[in-house]
Amino acid sequence: MAALPPTAITRDTKLHIAMFPWLAFGHMIPYLELAKLIAQKGHKISFISTPRNIDRLPKLHPNLKPFITFVKLPLPHVQNLPENAEATIDLPYDMVQYLKIAYDLMQDSMAKFLENSTPDWLFYDFAPYWLGPIAAKLNIHTAFFSIMTAACLGFLGPTSLLKGEGDDQRKPEEYTLAPDWVPFPTTVKFRLYEVMRIVDSITGNESDVTDMYRFGAGIEGCDVLALRSCSEFEPEWLRVLELLHGKPVIPVGQLPPAPYDDGDGDGDKEGAWTGMEEWLGKQAKGSVIYVAFGSEAKPTQDELTEIALGLELSGLPFFWVLRTKRGTSDTELIELPDGFEKRMEQRGVVCTSWAPQLKILSHDSVGGFLTHSGWSSVVEAVVLERALILLTFLADQGLNARLLEEKKMAYPIPRDERDGSFTRDSVAESLRLVMVEEEGKIYRDMVKEMSGLFGDKTRQDRYVDNLLSRLDNYGSSCS
Repeated sequence: MAALPPTAITRDTKLHIAMFPWLAFGHMIPYLELAKLIAQKGHKISFISTPRNIDRLPKLHPNLKPFITFVKLPLPHVQNLPENAEATIDLPYDMVQYLKIAYDLMQDSMAKFLENSTPDWLFYDFAPYWLGPIAAKLNIHTAFFSIMTAACLGFLGPTSLLKGEGDDQRKPEEYTLAPDWVPFPTTVKFRLYEVMRIVDSITGNESDVTDMYRFGAGIEGCDVLALRSCSEFEPEWLRVLELLHGKPVIPVGQLPPAPYDDGDGDGDKEGAWTGMEEWLGKQAKGSVIYVAFGSEAKPTQDELTEIALGLELSGLPFFWVLRTKRGTSDTELIELPDGFEKRMEQRGVVCTSWAPQLKILSHDSVGGFLTHSGWSSVVEAVVLERALILLTFLADQGLNARLLEEKKMAYPIPRDERDGSFTRDSVAESLRLVMVEEEGKIYRDMVKEMSGLFGDKTRQDRYVDNLLSRLDNYGSSCS
């Protein structure tokens, strides 16, 4: 295990910061990365989640254990939520609404924890829209910490629109248009098929609170906005957020993962990795396309078939981490085309169990990444200079994809604008373009150019220092 970089702890005031992320590993891991960086400065962190989630988080470096306390609050039982389902990874997409219902029932236990522990600051996610007023009553300062880019959060708009107040109701189709509050030309917007896949987030579901309302009320109830971004990458969008919300906006850096942490909640399974490393070691440098779509996205059967046959047509070696099932309650079976694995046994690997993404991406044989555009995966790939080919599925992935396309950092697989369908030919052509053809050199080069910005530890350290300084100053000015 690598030693932590030395940090000069010069601040007299040590803060106690509580963190309460949404119950998705794509949210919990960035929160934990920020927690570790803050803890390196000698500050105290209370990291709050449910018991099963905390048990699945990556283990802490021994040097950090005195500074980070994991707080296990039970997830209340609700109807239709399967037993032991405590994160989005445990559920099909249409059942995540019941996880939100259970999460909202954590209000009392959160209030009790805050009352008893009295942290200086509470960092909370988009989902617990009810936390700002609770913390305010207890005189605890709050930061709405978004794991989304500034472009994504800026695209969503003002709190009145997010909360659907008065005539400010945004129809699903309007999410396919560039917003009028953005004062510069941009292509950051959803495609219609991306909106329709998450339409319940906009119009509502069994949880009775839309995701848009959660964002709006959460931002409205906080003291400051913190987000996973840096001013060198998207300065214009950070300014949009300041103008939209009239609150301090604090970028915390891109939070690249620590080298001793593979980002997997199950820990390092050495036997499995040894076999994977052996296969990767037999491939030519930069030749392998790594394929993975995160912990939440699951392709439909038609999509799975086209991806598989596209990989076959591309002629490229590949390592595919394929999620065929989302939790025990997922009954929608998807299968690879007949004979695919047999035909590809010399050229590709399909892994349907645990796989250490960071270790795979770090291997010299990997040259590109076919990804869903989840920002944690993007950051890992850019830091490691892996070319990006994009295939979006859920949530903010479409907005991330447009931002990356706009900056010439990635190439999207062409799809039908309305239903999102794509063909095996477009998959194969896109992979070859980005991985080997001269036309795709711009994407390979741009990722290399941005790698220093995303992975610079000194710059990341400065962002954390700036965050702590601004929290400290804000607290002092309000006391």
